[in-house]
Amino acid sequence: MTTIGIIGAGHIGSQIARKAVQLGYDVIISNSRGPETLGGLVAELGSGARAATAPEAAAGADFAVVTIPFKNYLQLSAAPLAGKVVIDTNNYYWERDGHVAALDNGEATTSGLLQEHLKDSKVAKGFNHIGAPDITTTGTPSGTENRRALATASDFADAAALVTALYDEFGFDTVNIGPLSESWRVERDRPAYVVRQNAAELAANLAKAPRLI
Repeated sequence: MTTIGIIGAGHIGSQIARKAVQLGYDVIISNSRGPETLGGLVAELGSGARAATAPEAAAGADFAVVTIPFKNYLQLSAAPLAGKVVIDTNNYYWERDGHVAALDNGEATTSGLLQEHLKDSKVAKGFNHIGAPDITTTGTPSGTENRRALATASDFADAAALVTALYDEFGFDTVNIGPLSESWRVERDRPAYVVRQNAAELAANLAKAPRLI
């Protein structure tokens, strides 16, 4: 059984956990306050889930989802995630995260910075441009007309392929943006951000995204 380590148990993390358990994945979920604070969520999720510390969730995972505030990404332990695909849901909110010049100036991307920190992992952008409740409610079977699409980006083909397969299981088509250097196209305040769109509409929105906001 594939185990997903979810680092961050907020709105996005908890919704990914709910859908993953429903699909038959084992889930190890963590937050910044300690596993003892996740009893209610784990009880809801059932036997397919358990709470742990972030390093334990990383170490026990076949692949991981990092869904913590961007300002905290340097606190992640890199060693337990080495060699693994890491799905990054981050968006940059300067009001919360503080100003980062490289992001303000369009010289970097959030996922690219995470990849620099997790140099031995394979980072892929995912689930950053969908409202949390929609993760478990707007997916539809493959082949459904006008099926909702989500984007991914990675410097590693196998990481992008993993996200594509997971999206499909969750009920979404995929548009692959390309490398992490292009992942800004699906971030905050751009045309593809948190709107319902099919694959053709998503591709069009990605193409017209401005680099600087």
